Amino acid sequence: MSSGRRLVFVVAVLVVATFPMVATGDPPAPRDPKAIEAIIADIETGWETADGALFERHFLDFEGARYIESGWQNKGLRDFIENHVEPEGEALEGLTLTITDVEINFEGHFAWAIADIGFTATVKSDGRKIDSRGYETYLFRYVDGSWKIVHTHSSTRPIKK
Repeated sequence: MSSGRRLVFVVAVLVVATFPMVATGDPPAPRDPKAIEAIIADIETGWETADGALFERHFLDFEGARYIESGWQNKGLRDFIENHVEPEGEALEGLTLTITDVEINFEGHFAWAIADIGFTATVKSDGRKIDSRGYETYLFRYVDGSWKIVHTHSSTRPIKK
């Protein structure tokens, strides 16, 4: 086969192979930071109220999902809710999570947000006060018409008085 015919053949194969993706591809993901900010606000409320339903609404539950916080991790959404969110709500009084300075970035059907976080509470069992500050990263994927959190990583330290 001549080089000209080979080139035409390769181009034809590529067009045929990618046509279904182009013709039936997902619509563009919206680049509206307000949608991401609203999700983060719901997650803030979910932590403060130990409401797993808010996490279920906004997290994409998939095999291999991991959520990391200050050196600990939860594998999967059920583990995260049942062994972190809900027990923390039961063990802590006056839990307040403050998420500020949110920086949001979009790239196609992927987005990420980086934020400052503050965490205060009182441990019910011994009255110890918690006052920590740090940072959180959220990774999002646009799936079925909405943004879903696919991963979080936060790291905080106690505030020294």
